[in-house]
Amino acid sequence: MYRYDHYDQAMVDARVAEFRDQCARRLSGELTEDQFKPLRLMNGLYLQLHAYMLRVAIPYGTLSGAQMRMLAQVARKYDRGYGHFTTRQNIQYNWIKLEDAGTILAELATVEMHAIQTSGNCIRNISSDQYAGAAADEVADPRVWAELIRQWSSFHPEFSYLPRKFKIAVIAANEDRAAMKLHDIGLQVVRNDAGELGCAVYVGGGMGRTPMVGPLIREFVGADALMTYLEACLRVYNRYGRRDNIYKARIKILVHDLGPDEYRRQVEEEFAQLRAAPGGGIDPPAAEWDRIAAHFAPPPFQASFADDEPDLADPDFRVWLSQNVQAHKQPGYAIATISLKPVGGIPGDASAEQMDLIADLAERLSFDEVRVTHAQNLVLPHVPKRELYALWQALDAAGLATSNLDLVSDIIACPGLDYCSLANARSIPVAQRIAERFADMDRQRDLGELKIKISGCINACGHHHAGHIGILGVDRKGVENYQLLLGGSGAEDASLGKITGPGFDEAGIVDAVERTVEAYRRLRADSSERFLDTYRRVGMQPFKEAIYG
Repeated sequence: MYRYDHYDQAMVDARVAEFRDQCARRLSGELTEDQFKPLRLMNGLYLQLHAYMLRVAIPYGTLSGAQMRMLAQVARKYDRGYGHFTTRQNIQYNWIKLEDAGTILAELATVEMHAIQTSGNCIRNISSDQYAGAAADEVADPRVWAELIRQWSSFHPEFSYLPRKFKIAVIAANEDRAAMKLHDIGLQVVRNDAGELGCAVYVGGGMGRTPMVGPLIREFVGADALMTYLEACLRVYNRYGRRDNIYKARIKILVHDLGPDEYRRQVEEEFAQLRAAPGGGIDPPAAEWDRIAAHFAPPPFQASFADDEPDLADPDFRVWLSQNVQAHKQPGYAIATISLKPVGGIPGDASAEQMDLIADLAERLSFDEVRVTHAQNLVLPHVPKRELYALWQALDAAGLATSNLDLVSDIIACPGLDYCSLANARSIPVAQRIAERFADMDRQRDLGELKIKISGCINACGHHHAGHIGILGVDRKGVENYQLLLGGSGAEDASLGKITGPGFDEAGIVDAVERTVEAYRRLRADSSERFLDTYRRVGMQPFKEAIYG
């Protein structure tokens, strides 16, 4: 994984010192809240319903054991003993005191972590495939590209005050595990007919008030020109993006209003001008690419492990193995997903003790690597198969061995009205009640892949538009009301869910989800047909009849 060079560390240390001073001035009354707000947001500090919330960056979702242990320390010392992993592959702390904020950032900086560009109208944390470097289906490790983009976008003088926040995702497989097409820019690393590496570029995706699937803007841009092409994409947006209306400020609105063809034309014109300038663009020399790529070289796998298989005597372990463990490109190894969705738990939450354990397991069993997924789970990407049973036992003892990856209880949920000042409705209790309703694992496994996603407001931090079943909490004359959506997907077959009809109260939405699921059981062609495929085959009407009678 990437390690800071002296520029990275100096940049982060300088920002910490600056923010310590800003916090002190706010606490002394020298700065008003209106003056302090843009400063704290530049450092990932939000003022929520009950306290400050700190969002810490985890670039492309990759952590070391030492970094995970530091996150546990922050949870223990400065929060209430837990952290919340988010759909941006970051972590949030919901109970931060302002007087501690500078110290927290200083402690994070000792393990090469920060909260820079986790907020504000800038390029946010770069996200990627949680199986990067381990998946058998990738053409290259997308984190090399993501790290290059991180370095290009950090404190970019031209793009620090964009019309609105900006999110980029990078994948390198045909299976999209990062909701790439629902980002402002989505990049898929591919090879062209000549075998050269480059990216397919999608621009203008996003969720929120006006959800859109990003159109393909360029089929291929080579590795030697990607940064210049991204610069061109951002320049066109920065020049013409709406700054007079926050609801129309995202790049998806610009691409939609111009049309993909006109946006593409303007980007290509800007790209040509940048390439024609002295120096031929802003792309790094090959030596810099090689320097970054070296940080993502494969770990020292043991070829002698190739024929190893785990002990399958324990039936509960076999269930976890079949549901939460994926194939690795290296024989003798596996990718293990750690569910943060126990029945009745808060999706994405992990205690300090659990984070410490995961750090220990990563150091001992996974070449010191942990990944955060956009579905609010964690991954150990390089586990020897011979160690899987021992891993499962350790996770099971810590309440981390729920065998529900991609099943109905593996719910994405934003913090909602329990914490967020923007929310209209609670998300967490709805997620808990749905998980409890479907607690029986045999029932979950019979239903198969079924992704439920819940947001407490139209900003869609819970990705409800991309849920096979999506739930949006809204305010109806001071009462929480929940809209039910069907047919969304954040995968390679990206689609946006459609509202079924009138909304429900908290108890009613749980019943409506169950009626939806039972309708699917009746309508599916056979037990192998996914919920999403059944919905696409039969359409909305049979589900509406089951939901509303």
